[in-house]
Amino acid sequence: MTDNNTLASPLVLGITMGDCNGVGPEILAKALAQLPSPLPCPIIVFGDASLLKSMEIYAPEMPKIYELDTLETFDPKQKGIAVYNAGCTAPPLRPGTLDADAGHCAALWIEAAVKAALAGQIQGMITCPVNKEGMLLSGSPYPGHTPLLAAHSGVSEYHMSLFSKRMRIVHITAHLSMADAVRAVTQDRVLRAVKAGNTTLHQLGFDAPRIAVAGLNPHAGEAGAFGHEEQTEIAPAVAIACEQGIPCVGPIAPDTVFQRMYNGEFDLVVAMYHDQGHIPFKLVAMDEGVHATLGLPFIRTSPDHGTAYDIAGQGKARADSMYAAIKLALQWARHPVREI
Repeated sequence: MTDNNTLASPLVLGITMGDCNGVGPEILAKALAQLPSPLPCPIIVFGDASLLKSMEIYAPEMPKIYELDTLETFDPKQKGIAVYNAGCTAPPLRPGTLDADAGHCAALWIEAAVKAALAGQIQGMITCPVNKEGMLLSGSPYPGHTPLLAAHSGVSEYHMSLFSKRMRIVHITAHLSMADAVRAVTQDRVLRAVKAGNTTLHQLGFDAPRIAVAGLNPHAGEAGAFGHEEQTEIAPAVAIACEQGIPCVGPIAPDTVFQRMYNGEFDLVVAMYHDQGHIPFKLVAMDEGVHATLGLPFIRTSPDHGTAYDIAGQGKARADSMYAAIKLALQWARHPVREI
């Protein structure tokens, strides 16, 4: 990989505060406190300045923050962290409580960040956790980040992915029942996921990505003995990718392919369904893992965990995944976008 510290380019990152009754504000403050001084790039937080300021109790080294009235008045040369509430002041803090008002603010902050990204005012977005039920209670039609981001950016094809130092996984589908997930294993979906993973690895500085595609069935079907999807859908997609100049191999038995990636043989694995990728990833990278959405017209990363209501407001939340999400967005944004 290329050393991204040698690449300098104009860059502004946006961070959405998420559900204020969860751990989002706390891990955001702790992650910001870990950033080097001076900051690696200007940052705009879409959230509540008073709430973030109150998190100094958990992160006394957090950089100075200041409120931003409008995005048009943002000065990237001003020191500190800008906070823009997008017309929504956080409701009274009730840690660990499901609250429609908190869900409403979370949704508005995300929508404002999407608009800023599409307008070129920010080049990447990091999202703190939201509560899906809270967003729905607020009247938002979107149960979470990804459908909201996709709808507001006009994208119909996107991929859930997971990144850590030793594991990178792109899923061909996301939240489906097992029955629906099996039916969704098609040549087209597998090929699109391979292409999305390959493009992202190049954007992250991998000059010669090594991609493996997992099988769906035990032993990758074992020549049709345990299923035919490997023969009819997955292997043809791998063959087309190779013909198009994307170096990938598969289908590989899903019970070994993730360990082989972890040990350095592959840079990325394409997983056939949600838990096939999530279980091995969270086993070894639960605290430092990063969720990323591929296929959006802007960079989006987030910590790979939820609102953690059970520990919200107690100062116990670890910011490792949040900090890793910021680092990945920086790395991603500082490399030129190349369609492979």
